[in-house]
Amino acid sequence: MSVIFILIGASLLLAVGFLLAFLWATHSGQFDDGVTPSIRMLMDDKQPSKKTK
Repeated sequence: MSVIFILIGASLLLAVGFLLAFLWATHSGQFDDGVTPSIRMLMDDKQPSKKTK
C-alpha cells in the first residue's frame, strides 16, 4: 500500500515539473513564431479552379 503513495507523490512531482517547464517556456517566448509572419506574403494562395465549357 505504501508503494501507491510513493507513486502518487512521484507522479505529482513530475506533473508539477512539467507544468513549471511549460510556464517557463511560454514566459521566455519559446512559442513565439517570428518567421512565419514575415514570409506569409511569399506563400502561394490556392489557385482558382479553371472553368471549362
